[in-house]
Amino acid sequence: MKKTVFFAYFLIFALLLAVPAQAAEAEAAESLPEETAETTEVLPEDPGILAKAALLVDLNDNGKLLYGKNEHQELYPASLTKIMTCLLVLEAVEEGRLSLDTEITASDIVWTLPRDSSSANILPGEIMSVRNLLYCLMVVSANESAEVLAEAVSGTVERFVTAMNQKAISLGCEHTHFVNTNGLHDEDHYTSAWDMALITREAMKYPAFMTLCDTDRIVLPATNLSGERTQFSTNHLISNWRLRGYKNEEVHGVKTGSTSQAGYCLVSTAQRGREHYLSVIMGADRVTENNGTVNYRSFSETTRLFNWGFDNFGYATILEEGEPIQEVPVSLSRVDHVVAVASRSIETLMPVKLEASMLERVAHLEEETVEAPVEEGQRLGTLELRYQGVVYGTADLLASHSVERSRMMAAQKRASEIVHSPAVWIGAAVIAAGAAAFFARSLIFGRRRYRYGKAVSGRRDGYRGGRRRSGR
Repeated sequence: MKKTVFFAYFLIFALLLAVPAQAAEAEAAESLPEETAETTEVLPEDPGILAKAALLVDLNDNGKLLYGKNEHQELYPASLTKIMTCLLVLEAVEEGRLSLDTEITASDIVWTLPRDSSSANILPGEIMSVRNLLYCLMVVSANESAEVLAEAVSGTVERFVTAMNQKAISLGCEHTHFVNTNGLHDEDHYTSAWDMALITREAMKYPAFMTLCDTDRIVLPATNLSGERTQFSTNHLISNWRLRGYKNEEVHGVKTGSTSQAGYCLVSTAQRGREHYLSVIMGADRVTENNGTVNYRSFSETTRLFNWGFDNFGYATILEEGEPIQEVPVSLSRVDHVVAVASRSIETLMPVKLEASMLERVAHLEEETVEAPVEEGQRLGTLELRYQGVVYGTADLLASHSVERSRMMAAQKRASEIVHSPAVWIGAAVIAAGAAAFFARSLIFGRRRYRYGKAVSGRRDGYRGGRRRSGR
């Protein structure tokens, strides 16, 4: 009977333990899909760009990456190379080595290029200004124009190519190596989507650059060897003269490129309201759709990538200047803390479904406890606002008000520091050692004197000699 009762109690106890465990497991199982769903709903879906490599960066926020696909993969750039060529020419103009109006005579180098390559039909001995040669370079994608400009800037094409590689390194390009000025195929001539973005952003610092590459057609004046020529852009997003169906009024520039080895490439910018993006597409295909139309994906995928950015990102205020963040402990003061506040307001580009309240605020204090006196506006640390590992803004943390130092607490600390100072302890140890040595010495010599004195005294007390008698 007792065994039966014991077993019943044991069974009830086991069931009671199992119920909370099952409930916890069920709760965990329910919460996991919710977290996953929240992350999926907040962050935009991958656009699945159809190209070997692609990226989209925000031009208003120091090139913050919004989308990347194989952005560091080394690929053939074709005529995207001419962005670097144009950059170095504009740099030479700014330094005064030549001007946009400087007239250049084309050398025989123009005959060394393949006849079927992109050309503005510039002839040996033809005289053109640097400005018009740059239009030929960026609008028509003329390969011979790149060679003529290279000789004008550096004396030889070889020296110019060396300068191209040096400039790439200085810009932080880690996957770029140029062997020519125009992008004609070479196994050792490559770059990456990320590096092309770095090069383009640097070129965009020159006002003339966007004027050149955002021109849909150019009328070249007559030269000593040619009559007036009208040239049209190879970029079908800004010109529909060659191909229709791609023009996009929000797009500006920048450069096309294509070879059989590189595929179809395009660097472009687009602006809608305050949003301003730079895109790079490399290694796209030309395909025939089911309806029989030919699709150059470098153009269609660029537009799709821009629309993905415009539809999924927007500006939002995520921090207000003076907003209190946290209390920081204060020592040596009757006031035990000071409030750390944000040094500035932050408005940033982020996913439209991501709210400021969802951002994790991570404070990095310079000291866990700040020592008084504290001045109003004193820097106490920094604040990061992030979501899923992506930092959307940083700001300094400042003291909201001044905190005075307590003289008594400061004196107590000073006294404590003196007492606990290594020098004090060493001095005390030396004094103690000296005192101990002096005491030991005194004790040793004291005993010796005591024994000697006792010995002398003993001889006097034990004297048994005869008493001297006085004579009578």
